[in-house]
Amino acid sequence: MTVGVNSLLNTGKGALLAFQSALHVTGENIANVNTPGYSRRSVRLEENPSIDFRPGQIGMGVNAREVIRHYDYFIERQYLEKSSTMNRWDALHTNLRNVEMLFNESIGDGLNNVMAKFWADWQNLSLRPDDMASRSQLMSTAQNLTQIVNQVDRDLSHFQRQMDDFIRQDVDRANELLRDIAEINRRIAVHDIPGQNNANALLDKRDTLTRELAGLLDIQTQDKGNGEFFIMTTAGHTLVDGREYFKLNFEGPGSSASLAPGSSGAIHFSGSSEREFFVEVVDPGVNTDATFRVSLDGGVTWLRDDAGQIRKFDVSTTPQTIEGLDIWFDPTWNLSKGDSFTIVPKSGLYWYENTSSKMNITPQIHFNGDDNRRRVTGGTITGSFNFRDDFIGNFREKLDTLASTMAWEANRIHSLGAGLQTFGQVLGTYGVADQEEPLSSLSSGLFFGDKLQQGNVTVWVYDSAGLPSDPQQLNFGTPPSVVNFDPTTHSLDDVEEAFNALNGIQAEIVNNRLEITATPGNTFAFGSDSTGLLAALGINTFFDGTDARGFGLNQEVFNNLERINAGHVNGAGEINTGDNETAKAMAALQYEKVNFRTSFQGRTSQTLQNFYGSLVGDAGAATANASFNFNYHKALADDLHKRQEEVSGVNLDEEMSSLIKFQHSYSAAAKLISTADQMFQTILSMK
Repeated sequence: MTVGVNSLLNTGKGALLAFQSALHVTGENIANVNTPGYSRRSVRLEENPSIDFRPGQIGMGVNAREVIRHYDYFIERQYLEKSSTMNRWDALHTNLRNVEMLFNESIGDGLNNVMAKFWADWQNLSLRPDDMASRSQLMSTAQNLTQIVNQVDRDLSHFQRQMDDFIRQDVDRANELLRDIAEINRRIAVHDIPGQNNANALLDKRDTLTRELAGLLDIQTQDKGNGEFFIMTTAGHTLVDGREYFKLNFEGPGSSASLAPGSSGAIHFSGSSEREFFVEVVDPGVNTDATFRVSLDGGVTWLRDDAGQIRKFDVSTTPQTIEGLDIWFDPTWNLSKGDSFTIVPKSGLYWYENTSSKMNITPQIHFNGDDNRRRVTGGTITGSFNFRDDFIGNFREKLDTLASTMAWEANRIHSLGAGLQTFGQVLGTYGVADQEEPLSSLSSGLFFGDKLQQGNVTVWVYDSAGLPSDPQQLNFGTPPSVVNFDPTTHSLDDVEEAFNALNGIQAEIVNNRLEITATPGNTFAFGSDSTGLLAALGINTFFDGTDARGFGLNQEVFNNLERINAGHVNGAGEINTGDNETAKAMAALQYEKVNFRTSFQGRTSQTLQNFYGSLVGDAGAATANASFNFNYHKALADDLHKRQEEVSGVNLDEEMSSLIKFQHSYSAAAKLISTADQMFQTILSMK
């Protein structure tokens, strides 16, 4: 190649084309200054190869090598992490604010005030035991109390149903994003040629979609170029692998097993819960003798008894009620130590590796406050799951515990008392699942069965003149020997038989509940009860229900104010009109410390109102914590976004400067061509 006028023309032509490209890209930057997701671009100019010539190498001009995109992937990966965490806490904070308002005791007559009034009404009744107005006022307050508890539980349940809708929408959107990103990867593989052609618009769109995906769940990315772009959860579940993507699904309930080679057996359950039940075999067995333990937080902590020992449950074909869930096994099993089952009695999040293989990645917080790092831990999906299961789950469990404990403690006192009239018939409000099982066993299905103790019950029978016979005690042995009640041995059938052995009354089991009826011409009342049997069976009680949703009043009492027990049966079998012993004991319950147990806090001892106060405090503390974490991670995410904008954002002042620079360069290149043309004309005119 020689250097001449033609090479000068080619140099000018190349410069014109290069600066024209630079002007076009600058104009593109200016036009998209306000376009979301647009990254600033510039033309990479490269000197053409030089040729050897005298007096030395002569350059051959410039070439617009490629349009490069200004983007910092290192900053972006940090931003995706912080953005995911920020969105998780944002979802939590937004929803927890609604719960905080629900427990706001300062805006009116909340549950705390109604509870205080309930105790005060019992105190007033103790001053006027036979006053029907006082009894009516007490019943009205008690009804308000149960209705508020019911309403709070309904509101919390409504929040959970809302979360199901939000989660389903977010999961559907996440699948759309995964599909679109995989499709963009396919298109990038076609259009992106490193060093020659960059698919910058497609890269911008992919990064925009990736940011949106990070707002839904925690992800990490890896870009190998040419469409080989990978997205995984931080726990390692692949979501996008180049042109392929893997679905997420919101589904349930269900169960799964992890058994050693040679082991066999299947687990079943009935009911629903916010918790996952992790069941692990402790003692192996074949069709008998096997035992298991249960964890509600993925095996980090285990259910314990009041002595602090890990509880063991028998592997059985008979349903056992464990933390509100009925669990049982197939009739045949061969289980080894360490075999485990996972029960998910709710809708959860699953990652599908293929159509026949799925993995549970439902967000989960252990009871020690740590996230389950093998699951999803970020984004609005995690925030919604945490709110539904961990926060609302804890609030509802404490509310259920408050309702059941209040029912038990009040009923225990009330069942030892007497109203203004004796009984002709009474039907228990609490039933069993199996009337042949010992009442304290989980298989019996009696909710308060674990509260029963050994002892006896005294029954008084009155003739048509109202005169009492001698007190009678239940006998669970063969006369003349007297055997006390033992909850670990005696079933509801045994209790029925013991009542039928008494004079003047008869008993039968109706729909798994005990019904006691006086024989013609007689009535009856209850005296001492050292067993808790009356309260556990719902006989002569004040409240009904075992949780916040079912918490209510015993209809026998609600329909007949004379059934409110203010007094008691004395040693002579008399029920005195002015007796206020039971009313005083009920009023004093306000100040007594009683035992509470929750799966996540264990056993505590405090008053009923203090326990409710701790629930209100939990809601306030959770909201404040979510607010702090949201603001903290938002500040970090905003800073990273700003740093990315410094790299990829369009600055109009800078672009206007570049526009002027490339405009002058373009004019100069045109002048070069004009000069070369003049030189060419001069050569042609030579003779």
